[in-house]
Amino acid sequence: MESIDRTRDRGWTDWAITTVEADANRSADTHLLPFPLPPEWGVDLYLKDESAHPTGSLKHRLARSLFLYAICNGWIDEGTPVIEASSGSTAVSEAYFARMLGLPFTAVMPESTSRAKIRQIEFYGGKAHLVRDAAAVCAEAERLAAETGGHFMDQFTYAERATDWRGNNNIAESVFEQMRLERHPVPAWIVVGAGTGGTSATIGRYVRYRRHATHLCVVDPEHSAFFAGWRDGDPEAVSARGSRIEGIGRPRVEPSFIPGLVDRMVKVDDAESIACLRWASQRLGRPLGGSTGTNLVAALALIAEMRDAGRGGSVVTLLCDSGQRYATTYFNDEWLAEQGIDLAAAEARLAPLLPAGSA
Repeated sequence: MESIDRTRDRGWTDWAITTVEADANRSADTHLLPFPLPPEWGVDLYLKDESAHPTGSLKHRLARSLFLYAICNGWIDEGTPVIEASSGSTAVSEAYFARMLGLPFTAVMPESTSRAKIRQIEFYGGKAHLVRDAAAVCAEAERLAAETGGHFMDQFTYAERATDWRGNNNIAESVFEQMRLERHPVPAWIVVGAGTGGTSATIGRYVRYRRHATHLCVVDPEHSAFFAGWRDGDPEAVSARGSRIEGIGRPRVEPSFIPGLVDRMVKVDDAESIACLRWASQRLGRPLGGSTGTNLVAALALIAEMRDAGRGGSVVTLLCDSGQRYATTYFNDEWLAEQGIDLAAAEARLAPLLPAGSA
């Protein structure tokens, strides 16, 4: 008989999992905010406010799941350097958990990432490693992980499998529980962006598992490959440049994106995303991030479609992060001019979707 024993002490692993779960236990669930629409429309719109997480965005959920997944798989142990490829918000949230666990953290990000997000990563003790080519972030993160003996977290591969989509207070279960007492408790549509693909995978699987009559709409910004990949059934679709809407949009179709779960995809111009986020920020009295604007364009289009068909119901989308992170970009007219973004034309295109007199 031949035996090889690789038993390891799991004291740090036990402590790390307890520490991450304690953080979740301390954090109340995020709010589901009703968005003001005319009552005669007969359709209710809700925003799941993911900016309320400790690190200020939807990616807090993903970062927690990714850390638990990596620790339980034995990929992260005491002192393991953690490397991630991220456009910003995921890196902020992962830096938070890395500091909590005493782990060195490096985020590989495009040079275009907002300085506000870089400062947040540094606040939590992480380092930003900037690259010129947005399409090269994953390859560079892999290289750094190999060089340092660290672990490449790889959100774009593991997002769809790290989250327990059957329940355990994931975002889908939370939405349906919070909708339970509303006049249309089962949403006709849930609208989310295509970033890693993890959120759409979790929601798409959950609505099937629970047999809800809810449809999933995924939105994609300019300069992103997901829409073309889904439309053409081409998992190798690519885009020549990176997205200007941080947190969503990728130059390639990521492994975590599960196209068969998506009922509809909508491609949204960046100008429309920004015009809508500015309009909605005034409507809610608080600044919203770019991906929230993208979500709302599609949500309002679906609501217009429901109204035209004489159908009532509810639509739920995500308030992904705060617009305070984008004071120098989406809320800066000089930046818009540099980018060649024409808000006036976008506002005119959006006007038919908005309540009368609110544009």
